Amino acid sequence: MTDFTFATAGRISFGVGRRSELAAAVAGLGSRPFVCTGSDPSRHEDLIDRLPEAASFAVRGEPTMDVVRAGAQAAREHGADVVVGLGGGAVLDAAKIIAALATNGGDPMDYAEVIGKGQPLTVPCLPFVAVPTTSGTGSEVTANGVVTSTEHRVKVSLRSPSMLARVAIVDPELTVGCPPSVTAHAGLDALVQCIEPFVSAFANPLVDGFCREGIRRAATGLRRAFDDGTDLAARTDVALCSLLSGLALANGKLGAAHGIAGPLGGYIGAPHGAITASVMVAVCEFNIAHGSDETRSRYAEVGELLTGNRHPEALLDWWNETTAELGVEGLAALGLTEDGIPTVAEAAAKASSTKGNPVPVSADDFAGILRRSL
Repeated sequence: MTDFTFATAGRISFGVGRRSELAAAVAGLGSRPFVCTGSDPSRHEDLIDRLPEAASFAVRGEPTMDVVRAGAQAAREHGADVVVGLGGGAVLDAAKIIAALATNGGDPMDYAEVIGKGQPLTVPCLPFVAVPTTSGTGSEVTANGVVTSTEHRVKVSLRSPSMLARVAIVDPELTVGCPPSVTAHAGLDALVQCIEPFVSAFANPLVDGFCREGIRRAATGLRRAFDDGTDLAARTDVALCSLLSGLALANGKLGAAHGIAGPLGGYIGAPHGAITASVMVAVCEFNIAHGSDETRSRYAEVGELLTGNRHPEALLDWWNETTAELGVEGLAALGLTEDGIPTVAEAAAKASSTKGNPVPVSADDFAGILRRSL
């Protein structure tokens, strides 16, 4: 497709040591920052202490509706005029949603897709600065935030162009402390987020370039970063793959693996990256079997980028070998049972991410993919 638009963060700073730019970036946007962190804000107190008048808000685990409600209220009480997300993808998503709710008011269900009212965010969000400390979601350059509805047992998005970060600071050194399991799940999800836009029905030449480079970086860095978390060159490769995946998915759509991940993540509470990694082979096999010659050619190119062998089977073999080496388990180990498959399959068929899949996928098709991935 050669007719497309492209949107991303206002400025991206990438490289080892670039976290030193945070204070200046925040000062250029506001004077009362509200900093969303992971469960232990003290991990990054050296950065937070450089932000005068900052208030901290800990996001423990995947953000829920109640978490973002509380965060928005705390941001308003603080008089926040800029929001910082300093943490993994869940933290960045929560920060984006909090920045939106702080100015737009109302409840997150007013704006949530699928299960909510889906109303547009009509008031510009508070300026948002993204500083990822894991490499996986690419959330620092996307225009949506994902939140879990525990009532509906599903993850959904709030989405608006004004949710894009004004500044994204990606410092691979901040990911050095990630445990191997987080490195594996997040890194594989970043790779999925490069592969799905590359084979998407909405692929375009600009996104293709991001995807190709992201896939190459994952091939060279992911296993090394898992084996040795202090390997800064490998961490840089994976961080760049994650960033490029965010640029790609925000402008080229995703596919069936992420169509499954949203409802299944809410249903069983498993890590998002573990789910996408577990279903990827079955999704690829389905798309290769039912897709066009162009789709099969795209998968063959992915195989070549990963292994040097231009064939779809090269991708599948690499994925199976890598997930085994990185300790990724099937969906049964993550908590999915046969009884849950129909519910998840129906929701996946309706998910917004599924619209980007190169092949139409019915609920019955999704049920087969889920069983294949158990």
